Formats: sequence, C-alpha cells, structure tokens
Amino acid sequence: MRKLILEDFIEDIDYALIGIHCSIEDYRLAYLLNKHLGLNLKRKSVDIEYKDTSCYSIFEWEDEKQLTVWNLISNISKIEVNDAVDVTSLFVNEEKFTKTNYLIPEYKKVNFILKISDDPNQHLEKQALNKILEIPQVVTAFGIDANKLKTTDQLIFN
Repeated sequence: MRKLILEDFIEDIDYALIGIHCSIEDYRLAYLLNKHLGLNLKRKSVDIEYKDTSCYSIFEWEDEKQLTVWNLISNISKIEVNDAVDVTSLFVNEEKFTKTNYLIPEYKKVNFILKISDDPNQHLEKQALNKILEIPQVVTAFGIDANKLKTTDQLIFN
C-alpha cells in the first residue's frame, strides 16, 4: 500500500508582496514606481472584481529580461451603496453610504500591494522596497509574508 502526501503537490508561494501606504491615486503611484524602479507598469483593461461587491485597480508589467511579473493592486475598494431606510412613515427614504472593502483585510492601512511574481533569485523585493521608501509621496512600505495571510486566493489573478 502506498501513501500519497498531498503537501508534496502544493506549490510554495512564488511571489513577494510589498505593502505601500500612501494617499495618492493609483495611476500616480504606478508612474512613480515606473520612474524610480525602472518598471513599465500599465493599467490592465479589466479591474479585479469580487462577488460584485468590490473592484480593485490593477497594473501589470512582464519583465522578460528578469523573467518576472510585477503587479500593482489597489488594496481598498470603495463603493456607493443604497440602503432603504423605513422611518415608519408613508415614504421610504433611500440613504447612500460608502462601503469599504479590502483585498487583504489583515492590512487595512495598506493602500496598495506590489506583487513580484516568479523572482528566481528573490533579490528584487529588497531592492524594490529600498527604492519605494525613497519616493517622497510614500508614507511607508514593508514586506508582507504571504504565508501568514488567512487567504491568498484573492492574489491569484492571472
């Protein structure tokens, strides 16, 4: 009788994540990352959508020289929701409010996530992090351990 161990078939996480806290727009951050890191991030034609409740912008660049894929993803999705409020009157009032969702809920202070996929030497994360911290518009940036996240399904979008 042979025993098959499932853990042998589960792939290790082959990407690095950098959390970026700043208050600028996504396209502005993509421009600054392109300028300071020598990237060529471009907005994808379709945003990441989850369960019709949230939408996250995504920028991507495939570096064929380093054999890596770079993604800049918004961590925050704000949508306007109508809520019917009955105030025990003849009329039902509709109130609008903004609902905030997070791609990675454990990091609510992170505005953007930079994902570096297939980094063969695993040296790009430290270099990128140091250069990101030099950008004046960035408040802070830090590495995120993907192994400690509750779910990583939302980070698979290829």
